[in-house]
Amino acid sequence: MNGKFAIVREPGQKYCDCLSDHPLKGDVHIGKARRQHLAYRQALSSLGLQIILLPRDDSLPDSCFVEDTAIIFGKKAFITRMSKESRRGEEVAIIDTLSNYLKVQQAVAPATIEGGDVIRLERGLIAGITQRTSLEGIQQMQKWLGTSVETITNPSIMHLKSYVTYLGKKTMLITAEFENHPNLKRFKKIIVPKDEKYAANTLTVNGVILMAASRPKSIELVKDAGFEVIPINTTEFEKCDGALTCLSLIF
Repeated sequence: MNGKFAIVREPGQKYCDCLSDHPLKGDVHIGKARRQHLAYRQALSSLGLQIILLPRDDSLPDSCFVEDTAIIFGKKAFITRMSKESRRGEEVAIIDTLSNYLKVQQAVAPATIEGGDVIRLERGLIAGITQRTSLEGIQQMQKWLGTSVETITNPSIMHLKSYVTYLGKKTMLITAEFENHPNLKRFKKIIVPKDEKYAANTLTVNGVILMAASRPKSIELVKDAGFEVIPINTTEFEKCDGALTCLSLIF
């Protein structure tokens, strides 16, 4: 994903109340999460991105996961409508910020859509119809962004990008269950090991891949495929069912 700017937001005081089914959610450490977030911002900055650091929101536990608030393509941004009511309101600061750079339109009820379900390619998008994103949300997004959108339907998952991310060079990093999906046939595929499914969520920034440091076998697979990798410690975000793409909006 090429870009000039990255919108980010530190975890707020209620971060420990994040929406998560992770068994270690009760062990979330806010101070450690903020240190990991700083390292993440520093990595983005080292790759040429200008960091737009929004003020913390101590009233919204999941507000550091800014990716879910908008889908950006070209000169337009589509502001999402979260499926979980507790997350609605996160988009307000995003609208205020993105409106300074891009044309903005917002999803309307009853549609739901979240950025964690939308994979951005060089041309067009792939979107998941999941627990968090509806077909109507995708249709509203497609109409506003004016680009082609292919869909992958799996109502059992929260977000598509927990299982499939685009590395660049016509290559996807995926979990085994999506290996033979027809909308992914045209891509080269790297399959993460079964015990490292979390590694499937990666962030490509100007040709370099950010990956979870805790999944070394997957990192080696991506390196062996010819990609440069920066490992990032994400333990406190994994506990809140978050990962690398969740923490930024790049444009």
